[in-house]
Amino acid sequence: MSDDPTTRMLASLDGLSVGDAFGELFFDPGIARTCLPDRTLPPGTWRWTDDTNMALSIVEVLAAEGTIDQDRLALSFGTHFDGTRGYGTAMYGLLAKYELGVSWRDEAPRLFGGQGSYGNGASMRVAPLGAFFAGDLDRVVVEARRAAEITHAHPEGIAGAIAVAAAAALATGKKPKTLVERVIDVTPDSEVRDRLERAKRVEGNWHLSDVVALLGHGSRITAQDTVAFAIWVASYHLKDYEDALWLTVAAGGDIDTNCAIVGGIVGARVGRKGIPKEWLNRRERLPEWHHR
Repeated sequence: MSDDPTTRMLASLDGLSVGDAFGELFFDPGIARTCLPDRTLPPGTWRWTDDTNMALSIVEVLAAEGTIDQDRLALSFGTHFDGTRGYGTAMYGLLAKYELGVSWRDEAPRLFGGQGSYGNGASMRVAPLGAFFAGDLDRVVVEARRAAEITHAHPEGIAGAIAVAAAAALATGKKPKTLVERVIDVTPDSEVRDRLERAKRVEGNWHLSDVVALLGHGSRITAQDTVAFAIWVASYHLKDYEDALWLTVAAGGDIDTNCAIVGGIVGARVGRKGIPKEWLNRRERLPEWHHR
């Protein structure tokens, strides 16, 4: 993988956005029934969702600042909000306020009765950040926390983001077999970490339904139910983007988010050249504003 942080970040973004767009298609039972058995690529242009749109803001801020400027990131989330991209319900009101300049410090902790969100949003968008800061895991943890708490103030939401960012950072290194264990080392005490402890015991030859039963697969739309499964899949398929994504869609659950997380981690490992060209060509084009 490249030694250049921006190159790594953009490769992870490609992996994330292709995965997101690919996974979103499999919510259609017809596509799942037609394409999954023989791994036939869905036709047409693959449209990405909120997972990618929010990751674009992270890339924009890191490209400009070299760090997570939280106020700038909140404003970018608000400015580029697109209600057609499938955001979670809570984000509609929250990001509209951010576009008006309302402080994320006040608003994010108020979600869900004052406990903050522990949904998937902070985890699904953060892999490019981990790729950008690969080589400095302490920095990854700090920056991932900063990126998460703008929308996800609950400790579980933050833990999920830290775990995914760490996985993307570690994926660029030389010892992928220890990925889950090393992610556990930097993940705060949480249910997310407890699920990762379970994932450490799951072998690659387990039946997929048994893995889902133990780790979850995002059907609850929480970091606790999503992150461990996605990191487990990535850990066994770090060198094969296609296999990683096909296995992820076969599990069901929150398919686009699962695929965004897996794709972002594996993309950080294999680089843009490791993502099939046909998949990249089918993904809806990314806008120019994210990286100038």
